[in-house]
Amino acid sequence: MPFKRRHTEDGSEASECHSEDDFAGAASVADAASPGWDTDGHPRPPKIRKGEPETPNHVLLMTILNPAYPITVDVIHTICQPYGNVLRIVIFKKNGVQAMVEFDGIEPATRAREGLQGADIYSGCCTLRIEYAKPTKLNVYKNDAESWDFTNPNVGMKEPQNNGSGGGGGSSRPPLLQEPRGFGMNAAPFRGGMNGQMGGPRNSAGALFNSPMPDRFGMNNGISNGGLRGGGLVGGGGGPGQGGPFMGGAGGPGGASLQAMGQPQPGIPQQGAVLMVYGLNKDKMNADRIFNLLCLYGNVVRIKFLKTKEGCAMVQMGDALAVERAVANLNNTTFFSCKMQLGYSKQAFLADVQQPYDLPDGTPSFKDYMGNKNNRFINPEMASKNRIQPPSKILHFFNTPPGLDEDQLKQVFIDGGVTEPKSIKLFPSKTERSSSGLLEFNNISEALEGLVIGNHAPIPNPNSKFPFIMKLCFSSSRHIPNKMAE
Repeated sequence: MPFKRRHTEDGSEASECHSEDDFAGAASVADAASPGWDTDGHPRPPKIRKGEPETPNHVLLMTILNPAYPITVDVIHTICQPYGNVLRIVIFKKNGVQAMVEFDGIEPATRAREGLQGADIYSGCCTLRIEYAKPTKLNVYKNDAESWDFTNPNVGMKEPQNNGSGGGGGSSRPPLLQEPRGFGMNAAPFRGGMNGQMGGPRNSAGALFNSPMPDRFGMNNGISNGGLRGGGLVGGGGGPGQGGPFMGGAGGPGGASLQAMGQPQPGIPQQGAVLMVYGLNKDKMNADRIFNLLCLYGNVVRIKFLKTKEGCAMVQMGDALAVERAVANLNNTTFFSCKMQLGYSKQAFLADVQQPYDLPDGTPSFKDYMGNKNNRFINPEMASKNRIQPPSKILHFFNTPPGLDEDQLKQVFIDGGVTEPKSIKLFPSKTERSSSGLLEFNNISEALEGLVIGNHAPIPNPNSKFPFIMKLCFSSSRHIPNKMAE
């Protein structure tokens, strides 16, 4: 999993989350356009940024679209090394997942750009968009999972200091708090919070790798978002049952136990699982509606609106991969006439708020969703049923009463004050227990509004006093077919 240094937080989190401290030790980094989506909710094809320098540079800027697996310096070095000598690599996450690669000359950089443009690092995901960067040299202050100077293996190494405590650092006094779960020596997978790539990526000859690769930090057993797939490592033989995506995939975990997965090396910092959300409509959005949207990409733990930053919230997800998926799929989406932007926080977790203030709609500004039954990645079986999709104008609905009619569905959205779907298709019922189908809206913005309002809306159950809780997610369909398969 990509790592991110932990920093001491203060009350200026919202304004500092996009500072250069987030660039993992890079002194000069070029901004790049964040990954976008077309009107059908599909990733735009790789293209050259407008205003790109005409003169080639020996430093490349890579944007990784749909980063379903960890992107580390080892991954980037492995794909770039065949094109020439790589001097330095810096990975940062200001706009999605990006990397800058410095070659020893313009010729190998040009070959790498031409050879890798539009390629998938792994099958069906981690698509590369490459352009010439503005800096002519990368400054690396520490060799770790997100930055590396191949010309100086000792970057960032410090001489051990003796502070009189009889050890190699730290205070002689006892610590005030225990180490947070998921960091350092006690790191272990969250039982209900790991969000794996569902089913693993598709096998494709066009992909650079068939499986997530290990790195120089000893993460060979996989991390919370995947691990090693059946079939072995890059170029390796292996066989089925040698690990697998954490939440299920080709062959499932196989011989690798859940306890053996997700164990980082001591002392290596991990990227946090806190997401920054900007640009929300302050009159329309609240904690539950943010939950309704983000729960499609991972477990939601806590949500906190910032009183000093209007329309801004912080969200603690179940793990760092859930944050990456949310950023990759939802960043710069527009709904309720506002453009939502997502970023990575430097905080490792959100603390409880004892006295939250009231939002304009009267709901609390802080809510804890730990153990909420509407989280969809609580265990491997539940997580394997989720399909990670970017926003689209068609929603799939399920867990609704049998015999549900279109008027009842439309009323849910009318009552919520959003545009009703223009087309509804009910699937032929295979059981008397529930119903499901598709909802088509005029555009993606209307579908997003419908999802944040209608997801987890109660629908009366004619046979019980307990209502059905309708669940929504984005569909991969581009249009609703006239006839559904029986």
